[in-house]
Amino acid sequence: MLLACQNITKSFGVKTILQNISFHIEDNEKIAIVGINGCGKTTLLKIIMGQESQDSGQVVQAKDTTIGYLSQHQDISFDNTIYAEMLETKQHLIDLEAQIRKLELEMQSLEGEQLEQVLEIYNRLSSKYDRENGYAYESEVTGVLKGLGFDKADYERHINTLSGGQKMRIALGKLLLTKPDIIILDEPTNHLDMSSISWLEGYLSSYKGSVIIVSHDRYFIDKIATKIVEIDNTKGIIYNGNYTYYASKRAELRANQMKAYLNQQQEIKHQEEVIAKLKQFNREKSIKRAESREKSLNKIEVLEKPTEVNSEMNLKLTPSVESGNDVLTINGLSKAYGSTILFDNIDLEIKRGEHVSLIGANGTGKTTILKLITHRETKDSGVITLGSRVKIGYYDQEHQVLSNNKTIFEELSDSYPDLTNTQIRNVLAAFLFTGDDVFKQIKDLSGGEKGRVSLAKLMLSPANFLILDEPTNHLDIQSKEILENALKNYTGTLLTVSHDRYFVNSISTRIIELKDKQIYNFIGDYNYYESHKENIYETNKSSKVLAFSSVSQIENTEEKKSSKSDYLKLKEEQAKQRKIQNDLKKLESKIEELETKIEEIDILINDSQNATNSHKLAELSASREEYDKELLETYDKYYELLD
Repeated sequence: MLLACQNITKSFGVKTILQNISFHIEDNEKIAIVGINGCGKTTLLKIIMGQESQDSGQVVQAKDTTIGYLSQHQDISFDNTIYAEMLETKQHLIDLEAQIRKLELEMQSLEGEQLEQVLEIYNRLSSKYDRENGYAYESEVTGVLKGLGFDKADYERHINTLSGGQKMRIALGKLLLTKPDIIILDEPTNHLDMSSISWLEGYLSSYKGSVIIVSHDRYFIDKIATKIVEIDNTKGIIYNGNYTYYASKRAELRANQMKAYLNQQQEIKHQEEVIAKLKQFNREKSIKRAESREKSLNKIEVLEKPTEVNSEMNLKLTPSVESGNDVLTINGLSKAYGSTILFDNIDLEIKRGEHVSLIGANGTGKTTILKLITHRETKDSGVITLGSRVKIGYYDQEHQVLSNNKTIFEELSDSYPDLTNTQIRNVLAAFLFTGDDVFKQIKDLSGGEKGRVSLAKLMLSPANFLILDEPTNHLDIQSKEILENALKNYTGTLLTVSHDRYFVNSISTRIIELKDKQIYNFIGDYNYYESHKENIYETNKSSKVLAFSSVSQIENTEEKKSSKSDYLKLKEEQAKQRKIQNDLKKLESKIEELETKIEEIDILINDSQNATNSHKLAELSASREEYDKELLETYDKYYELLD
């Protein structure tokens, strides 16, 4: 065991954040800590690092264990060039190499016993140099720099001229090169593009030491983690597996917990009703029986209601008007900034109902394409044509669609005056704005908060062509799931730019990659793209521009058949999932209807006018039992579909 957290508890004022959190990390183990925003993930990391004190519990660290920590926010000011700063992590090897060279020079003028003594030191230092991979430290440095997206031309750039995101990548690279026993990373993928994230996955997966990560990037967690620590309602729950295993087991656990909770609540209500009826008879025997039942009821350990994910936030995106079949057609589109050509003479078609994700490395022009389509940038050449009855809903990273002088609530209510206060509050709650938060002014919000408000507005949009630029930035996993569920069932057309591969994989029926100023087309989700991209690159080496109005333009005949088969299977699976979602919605409506009827019966049972009417009470109780039985059966059907 390298490190253990034992019953860590932490409160801020009267609010408990962490309660008896316990887990340990073994050598070469990879742990991901997950939970909603504000649940205490970063606080736990700071407690481990000694930057924050716990109220109780302890962190136990094995002797001589080294830890490297990269926080989300830190002051990075390196007065150095990129390469020189990274090379400082290998200073001990550089010094060791200098000692070895010095000894080599000394040995040329020594003989006898003196030579033997120096030769012994030389051999010891050479073995250490070899053991610590000294002969390859320069290639190790350049490999990390390349993996994090820096070219050789960047090596002599001064760090203080870099952007905040680039500086964070330098800090991450330095940490990786120091090779501590435990690497602790808080949201390491925030400033990386897909290729850099993929490289980091490989690096951490094969890392000889241990890793603790906090991340909202589920695809990233899935590739690396061997254990998940979930913080939920201040408690810690351990899942021994990756994110896919965790998500499956969590759903199963939540379903079982909810069943147990509902069954117990039903039993408590039933006992309370029996007690109430026994007391109403006002006879000595009935009162004693009521008191006996009350004592038994008081001894019951009441189960906590489990966290409900998306239970009340089943948000729907419904286009007000169906567009024509041709939603977007682009011919010969080109754009450059000065001498930098982003793309040249590209073609693109999007049909009604397609869910398209535009991916590519940072700086390739993905966001620029979205801005050209929405007339926020001017093209150099080419034609962009929107189809008939196309109505665009746009979400951008800069949140230019918000009014600074309005409150969050006003922003939505002014845009959608027909909505009730409850409907607006429900949507805002889905994106973590509750209570008095809804009355904050837009100008006082952080970038992440503005992003969540923009998404909340979009959820209510009647548009039939949604264009989204990095919609999951700054969202926690629960909010991402809410957005994904809404978009997966969206019957309109979707075009997104995102680095969130789990999100892309979840909502896409087609991937378009912008690479080397060209367009590459993949009919399928992100997993399909990952498994087919090398074949597509190889097939199209001789092609300068790839049109993608059909698969035949980018694949040979056999690949076309395979792609069509995959596409049909994907459509079949999507139809199946849509049916399940529709069935779930019907069951949710039935559950709500039954619960309303039960509440109405409860009111009548407790009505003083019925207190002495035993016949009426018997009728009400019989009806209630029937509704209770039907409710539990409906819940069983609901959770069967969820499984």
